[in-house]
Amino acid sequence: MRKLGKKYVEASNKVEKNKAYGVEEAVKLVKETSITKFDSSVEVAMNLNIDTKKSDQQLRGSIVLPNGTGKSKKILVLAKGAAAAEAKEAGADFVGDTDLIDKIANENWFDYDTIVATPEMMPALGKIGKVLGPKGLMPNPKTGTVTTTPAKTVTDIKKGMVEYRADSLGNVHGIIGKVSFDEKALSENLTYFINTIIKSKPTTVKGKFVKSISICTTMGPGIKIDLNSFDK
Repeated sequence: MRKLGKKYVEASNKVEKNKAYGVEEAVKLVKETSITKFDSSVEVAMNLNIDTKKSDQQLRGSIVLPNGTGKSKKILVLAKGAAAAEAKEAGADFVGDTDLIDKIANENWFDYDTIVATPEMMPALGKIGKVLGPKGLMPNPKTGTVTTTPAKTVTDIKKGMVEYRADSLGNVHGIIGKVSFDEKALSENLTYFINTIIKSKPTTVKGKFVKSISICTTMGPGIKIDLNSFDK
């Protein structure tokens, strides 16, 4: 059994175990229960009433948070011609086509956080799917990283686009900012993230969609959120 540190125990004591907090109160508390010396990320976790074994209940996508995530990402764009030039102008860190795919394959090169690709690059990129897939780097149309307008996706990522994907148990996780964010910015990001997920409810899901919501900081205790705080 993992021994809980003194700081974690002290932070946990500030959270009422059986209480579901409103958004503003939860955000204030999550900032107070940060236990790291660095500027921790603030994360949201949602448990949904979905069966991911059913193809029409597999939830995956991306959200551009109104106040960003506080984290900068290195972006690799695989494109040709005008799309490549526009992506570079939009702020992509690396732009190329098969030359960079070869670099990944031959040099085990992973000096980036996200890959954005045009559809024409996908056949060549698919050849190294076994390398990129386990690292969560394979582009996907559902998250907007396979697109004919990579420049727009680069702009969205720089603004604070986060990807989400429901796991086999129906859990969705996402980063909504940093502890250093003010309460208003964190509350807006949290509300936007959750309402976006709620609006993506599959039509085949019957009854209650969201079973639970909680937020926490890196290594900090979880704080339950009142489900009535959001759109139905």
